[in-house]
Amino acid sequence: MERWQNRVAAVTGASSGIGAATVKDLLKANLIVVGLARRLERMEELKAQLTAEQQNRFHAVACDVSSQESVDTAFDWIIKELGGVDILINNAGTYKNGQASTMDPVVLQKIVQTNLMGTVYCTQRAFKSMKERNFDGHVVLINSITGHNVHVIYGSNEPSVLNVYGPSKFAITALTEVLRQEYRGLGTKIKITSVSPGVTDTEIVPEQYKGDEIKKLKSEDVSSCIMFTLSTPPHMQVHEITVKPLLGE
Repeated sequence: MERWQNRVAAVTGASSGIGAATVKDLLKANLIVVGLARRLERMEELKAQLTAEQQNRFHAVACDVSSQESVDTAFDWIIKELGGVDILINNAGTYKNGQASTMDPVVLQKIVQTNLMGTVYCTQRAFKSMKERNFDGHVVLINSITGHNVHVIYGSNEPSVLNVYGPSKFAITALTEVLRQEYRGLGTKIKITSVSPGVTDTEIVPEQYKGDEIKKLKSEDVSSCIMFTLSTPPHMQVHEITVKPLLGE
């Protein structure tokens, strides 16, 4: 991680779960970290838990990734105050319980807008910052195993409750490859990696998956995958990391 010392990492969805765990790990690795999330107060609570030195390197910025205006305002601040974005962790995401066949289309649109377009908005701004400074940065997209296969609850005959969450993550899988090819075609060495966790114990996990009988990852497990791909040498690019809880028998 030496090459990232005092570089700037932006983490979306930093107020809880995988985002908060990643913020902590990046600060431990001596990066300057900008947490982006709607819940500014939650990020301030996170900041209060840090050491004084880490608090000096952590900046909490209110941002709703589903809004291009909000994203532009946040990234304008990062560029003005910190000089640019060297690492982007696209973690922000949302989920609502229900079936795609019956849910309010407005709710479904919000899921797609946050999970897909929020990633697009943030990635465009980060890429522009890296390209303008001719810096070989790294973009990480927090995907999901539901972005590769459609999953149901183990042993259940009930209808799926994942609705358009899976399709929004399938789009992230495709977007990762599209951007990888674009970055190469545009003559950069900017890396891009998709990290696809299985069921993870976060606030957005569906109620049907919260029981102790279903094995789950911890947010720190996913953060460790992010830190691994960031630690790889400049000539090495990890395209995809898939991580699942060990189910046992």
